[in-house]
Parts: sequence; structure tokens; C-alpha cells
Amino acid sequence: RYGPKMPLAVDCTAELIRCKVLDSSGKLKSHELILSYGLALVRFVNLITERKQKMVSIPLRQLAREVDIPIWVVDLRHELTHGKLPRLALCRKGCDVVLDWLRKTYWSRQLGNNLREESEDEDEDEEQEGVEENAELDNDTWE
Repeated sequence: RYGPKMPLAVDCTAELIRCKVLDSSGKLKSHELILSYGLALVRFVNLITERKQKMVSIPLRQLAREVDIPIWVVDLRHELTHGKLPRLALCRKGCDVVLDWLRKTYWSRQLGNNLREESEDEDEDEEQEGVEENAELDNDTWE
């Protein structure tokens, strides 16, 4: 439908789902999974924030805040790109959070209000849990 240019959200979703499938297959070692998740997460943050980048370079954290991507995901991207590779559990959590962001931001619009209505009740309960989990991640992850 789009020819050679796939929408960013579709491309990112496909890469993240591919990582989850590879992970559940049990065929890859932990290090290989970290690299797979890492590449998908780095591409997600870069591609999604790139659209908001202006002529003057704007920090990724600010751009992420503008589109409601959790700051710890940007920090995870930074570690994957410039630092020591994180634990597999953190990469899995990042993938889940990013897929949820894509579902809310992109896919619910594509599928209409049915998906949004069904997930709103769940989102309220999960939002409180997510805040608590992200606070733990922010404190514990980078120590």
C-alpha cells in the first residue's frame, strides 16, 4: 500500500514483535536477544523523535517528553548506543512499554474507537502500576 516507504509505527511494531517472537522461540542466547531488542528500541526512539527534530538540535529527552515516551526508555536507548549493554529483563520491559505506546498512539487510531474503549478501563489500572514500576526502574536501573 505504501510502496517502499513503510509508516514508522508499522516498521517499529514489526521489529519489536519480531524480537518477542525470537525471544519466545528460545533459539537465541541472552546476548543476542539484548542486541535484537536493543536495535529495535534504538530505532524506535530515533525514528519517532526524528520527526519532531527542528533545524536546531533538540535533546532526545525533551522530544520524548513531547510525545509521551517515558524518559527511562530514552535513557535505555542511550545506554544501548553509548554505554554498557543493559540486562535482558530491562530490554524486554522497554519493548513492552514501547509496544503499548504504539498501540495507544498509532494502532488504536487505525483500528477505530473499539480498541480504545476496551483498553481505557485497563489503562487506568495499569497506569498506576506503571508509575510505580517506572519509579523503580528509574532508581534501580542505572545503578
